[in-house]
Amino acid sequence: MSNIGETLHGLPLFRRGKVRDTWEAGDDLLMVASDRVSAFDVILPTRIPDKGIVLTQLSRFWFDRLGDIVPNHLITTVLPDASDRLPPDLVADPDLANRSMLVRRAERIDVECVVRGFLYGSVWSEYQREGSVAGVPLPAGLRFADRLPEPIFSPALKVDDGHDVNVSAVAVADRFGVEVAQELERISLALYGRATAHAEQRGLILADTKFEFGYIDGRISLIDEVLTPDSSRYWDARLYEPGADQPSFDKQFVRDWLASSGWDREPPAPELPTDIVLGTQQRYRDAFRAITGAEMAEYRS
Repeated sequence: MSNIGETLHGLPLFRRGKVRDTWEAGDDLLMVASDRVSAFDVILPTRIPDKGIVLTQLSRFWFDRLGDIVPNHLITTVLPDASDRLPPDLVADPDLANRSMLVRRAERIDVECVVRGFLYGSVWSEYQREGSVAGVPLPAGLRFADRLPEPIFSPALKVDDGHDVNVSAVAVADRFGVEVAQELERISLALYGRATAHAEQRGLILADTKFEFGYIDGRISLIDEVLTPDSSRYWDARLYEPGADQPSFDKQFVRDWLASSGWDREPPAPELPTDIVLGTQQRYRDAFRAITGAEMAEYRS
């Protein structure tokens, strides 16, 4: 998908993110997942073919399976089904097929609701330093990548221009109120539990993930993407080895190459070599197949 300007077939731009561009569609929004990839908070010049399709169709898969836990914003990923709401040229645009979600507008709750089931990533240093994760005390002697005794709600306050700020559940309550904070934690843990059970059946480990929520008609609802390789860390259960780095179905392959390239993590980022592009593309496709049990073609509209 090529770069686009401030309008899309007449729809005005609502927000441009690192991966998704969101457009105003009357009372609704159209979210288009590009093939852009970011690392270390920088958008790379190289695209990963079909990445946006994987993200959109995996979100569709999960939204369909989590609606009994919490409402969500998805209307459809099949643009012809929304021909009464969208410009005809947009509906017929092949560049938008399979990578677009028509969604209901929501009043975003500015907290990233992270759930961690394993001692991995950025929280490892907190555990080494303080013996806790997100302020929750943990037993001594846990190894890197060990399964946690119980999944932990590890929120971060959203910052549009900069790094999100990791905080405790108490800080979320202070900002949004105890009732809202408790509900966000309850829903997040329930979603993670449902997804973890499905992942285990598919031979995967869902190490951690993040959810975003907003208010739709006064109800807390699941928004943005959900349980994709961009927002979640999936491991192959057959390869899991506590105490070591774990290979994952995501853009870590890109991060590892960038880390070894000598790049100083300041824009502009270097172009990715072909083998890294193809390897990353395959990891996203493998994630889709492993999670859904289907080929991507079965989800195309």
